[in-house]
Amino acid sequence: MVLFGTIVDALAIILGSFIGLFWRNINENMKSTILQALSITVLVIGIDMALEANSILIIVVASLALGSMLGEKWDIEDKMNHFGIWLETKTGATEGGAAAAFVTATLVYVVGAVSIIGALDSGLRNDHTVLLTKALIDGVLAIFLTSTMGVGIMFSAISVFLFQGAIALSASQINRFIQPDLMDDIIIAITGTGGVMIIAIGIRLLGLMNIRVANMLPAILFTVLFVVIQYYWETISLFFVQMF
Repeated sequence: MVLFGTIVDALAIILGSFIGLFWRNINENMKSTILQALSITVLVIGIDMALEANSILIIVVASLALGSMLGEKWDIEDKMNHFGIWLETKTGATEGGAAAAFVTATLVYVVGAVSIIGALDSGLRNDHTVLLTKALIDGVLAIFLTSTMGVGIMFSAISVFLFQGAIALSASQINRFIQPDLMDDIIIAITGTGGVMIIAIGIRLLGLMNIRVANMLPAILFTVLFVVIQYYWETISLFFVQMF
């Protein structure tokens, strides 16, 4: 079953969120410390991811610049916030932070190599190991995020299911059109670009700066485009060098 790993991951977030909703007897200092610890962990993960793309830094920078421009034009962050507010109204939540929690958790859970690689493994090889490992981490993280940020965390499971599910379902067709070495380059580039966005999320969670991270998401599309262009440019150049 191609979607097995994705379904387990989404259910783990929902289960963790339910636990977090009832785990309210944590004092404010402890909640603050937990959130800060998670934020620092997110920063470390982001830095580790970003460093993997050091060899193609120019692609990461260009993708983030153009992607941010397009994201601002599309106003992705505000649209996600409006959706979160709608969810807040429908659920009768009173925390007042469901929108921010939904956006933050969606980005934490979705933006990253683990999400992409895990979904690709599910689709291409029917191997769910990566996503099942991610589900364990996401479920634990959901407990603490929900206890500190509210019910909006639970609804990020929708984003996880749609994003990872779409990749897994289409992955079986990807290998028909993309060479394995090109796919490796794409994953490395996405890892680097996603890492920078994860760093931004960590900074935002720490309250150091209100970065509109969701508006950077189109950078992923530009990353793939630039890697494909570079790959075929190098292939064509090598062909002509060998010819002459």
